Amino acid sequence: MPGSDLLHRLSGIITVLNTPFTDDDRIDTSSVERNVERALAAGVSGFLVPAMASEVDKLTEAERELLVRTVVEVVQGRVPVIGGASAATQAERLRHAETVLRLGCDGVLVSLPFESEAQYEADVRALAGIQPPFLMLQDWDFSGYGVPVPLIARLFEEVEAFQSLKIEVVPAGVKYSQVLEATGGRLHVAGGWAVMQMIEAFDRGVHSIMPTGMHRIYTTIYRLYHAGQREQAQALFRRLLPVLAFSNQHLDISIHFFKRLLHREGVYATSRVREPVLPFDAVHERIADELIALVLQLTDELTERESA
Repeated sequence: MPGSDLLHRLSGIITVLNTPFTDDDRIDTSSVERNVERALAAGVSGFLVPAMASEVDKLTEAERELLVRTVVEVVQGRVPVIGGASAATQAERLRHAETVLRLGCDGVLVSLPFESEAQYEADVRALAGIQPPFLMLQDWDFSGYGVPVPLIARLFEEVEAFQSLKIEVVPAGVKYSQVLEATGGRLHVAGGWAVMQMIEAFDRGVHSIMPTGMHRIYTTIYRLYHAGQREQAQALFRRLLPVLAFSNQHLDISIHFFKRLLHREGVYATSRVREPVLPFDAVHERIADELIALVLQLTDELTERESA
């Protein structure tokens, strides 16, 4: 898949799927299917599964495979599916990468530890060696600036498979600009946890945002912005900020919130979250329900506007 084609196909909202569980703690494939179809109808440009928002560390290998297979079978090539292959060891990462490719994913995402430039480069080249159509590296560092920009630029030039970078560092904004400048805008750059800076990300030229849930709202913001209606996009985004301020305080709170939202929307049969997880107490539930009402209102408004 040439780089320019990847930029075109993946530009937009790439949704990261929460894993739905049944009351007896099995993966609920029917709920997965409903969420995927709903996201496609809203106009997402791709899917990432499994990832941190999928509670990936709590899934068995068989469950990871079932989740990916279900998504690939529902999507049927309509948009790219990126298979998450992150794990604690390189041997596990390679095994997961080979599995998601065998299941039909269009590309692979991997979060690699950065211990040294030599170690990081060796791990990237080993992953590229299994010949994924494209490799998306997750530059994840919640306490720092992540992988050095010169190394990113050099690997992009030298490793053909490396065509996408998901930036999740502190702060993300400046690194978006530095990476895009260093690669001449040819490397596909996505923003993840920094969805709070969604408009800033678009101002800096980021190609995709990778949030969880709220498909209709996010795709509308993207379309407005890229149709030259930045003020309208920003106005809609600002209405969403109370939701993001609450859900983004911790990954576990985000998972609790979005599963509760998907359950309220009738997409997921339960809002079950696997242990261990931070508690979601009565105050959390009350605030979440207030914010869910806001999300439902915004979604209804957008749906009515589009059908008018």
